[in-house]
Amino acid sequence: MYLPDYFTNNNRKFMKPTLLLGTRKGLVAYRYSNGHWQLENTSFEGVPVSIAYADPRNGTWWAALDHGHWGVKLHRSTDRGANWEEVAAPAYPEGATVKDGAPAATRYIWAISHGGRAHASRLWLGTDPGGLFVSEDGGNSFQLVESLWNHPSRPAGWFGGGRDQPGIHSIVVDPRNEDHLYVGVSCAGVFESIDAGKTWMPRNNGLRAAFLPDPASEYGHDPHILVAATSNPDVMWQQNHCGIFCSIDAGENWTEMSEQDGPARFGFAIAVAEDNPGQAWVAPADSDAIRVAINGALCISRTDDGGKTWKQLRNGLPQQGCFDIVYRHALATSGDAVAFGTTTGNLFVSPDRGENWQVINNYLPMLHSVQFAD
Repeated sequence: MYLPDYFTNNNRKFMKPTLLLGTRKGLVAYRYSNGHWQLENTSFEGVPVSIAYADPRNGTWWAALDHGHWGVKLHRSTDRGANWEEVAAPAYPEGATVKDGAPAATRYIWAISHGGRAHASRLWLGTDPGGLFVSEDGGNSFQLVESLWNHPSRPAGWFGGGRDQPGIHSIVVDPRNEDHLYVGVSCAGVFESIDAGKTWMPRNNGLRAAFLPDPASEYGHDPHILVAATSNPDVMWQQNHCGIFCSIDAGENWTEMSEQDGPARFGFAIAVAEDNPGQAWVAPADSDAIRVAINGALCISRTDDGGKTWKQLRNGLPQQGCFDIVYRHALATSGDAVAFGTTTGNLFVSPDRGENWQVINNYLPMLHSVQFAD
């Protein structure tokens, strides 16, 4: 599809030219070239890809497959999807059990993150039923991070949020110290490690869990997605089940930034500008009970002042008869560009931080993840 040349206008900030998509029926990649978004690759047609991930350190593409009855599979490609190699999916050790005493088994790969440039072979995976896995050999093998799996808060403070078991959907690695990381768990909350996963501390002060007897409980929170600002990783954002929250002190304290009278409240996705820790986008949905676009009109909301105010961005988006919502990994930004994919297979992109939107494809499968890549 042709899009105007403002994607490459010299006054605009560089956008990574690939969109890598994980969908309900395979992996899809688009490449921006000569004013066009062109379909570059489709892989694993017909198979749900829970998340597609491009490692910025080496360009390797990863695809986590959800084969249902046949289980979880993990594949990687070093040639932009021309060829794929299956690697062993993360497996729970013998004796590991979930809350009801049943053997723990990998049911879903929900998050993939590289371990930093100082650890060129480190890769992190987040899974359902709530296990974090790490590889130190480039993904050839994975080990359960037992310090988090055996955290004393797990028996009473971890439970499923929309799924039978808790799930780790967010992994944030601090680029200034790559042994410093955070995970987001639904439902448990945010946890921080400063020693590459040997020990963990909860970071949920200021969050609100309206569904718990004690909304300010230390554990049991439901962060739908957790991200850190590239330009200042001490600024962290989360779209939480109970609102939008921001921390300016590396997760020590959280402040709610939801709109009281506007749409920026409930949703699943959030993205932060690469050059401005106070600029963020969310994809509002009606509510937990009604998971559709508000009043049938699709909207992205942006704050430019750290959440004090929000602007509704609707130009080019459907404003009637729309049932779309945006899943937690399906909103992304790069330079001045923003892209998102929806549950009904629509893929939109903006060249100007959401002021104007254009559609790349209306006929994709349900989108699970969207990532800008080189």
